[in-house]
Amino acid sequence: MTYYEGVKKMEEMGVNDNYIQGWVAGFLGNPEIEEQRRTSEYESGYEDGQEHTDENFANFC
Repeated sequence: MTYYEGVKKMEEMGVNDNYIQGWVAGFLGNPEIEEQRRTSEYESGYEDGQEHTDENFANFC
């Protein structure tokens, strides 16, 4: 899956914004945001982004 395909798919599905932000950061290899701003959705997205997977998108709609 490419970055653009993943983002487009998430936007079309109506995935949670925090999950999308985490997925993008993980996919691009960016450092995580500050601990006080992290949510469970962000952390799940970050992990999935690092894996370059779209398997959990539906869980965050």
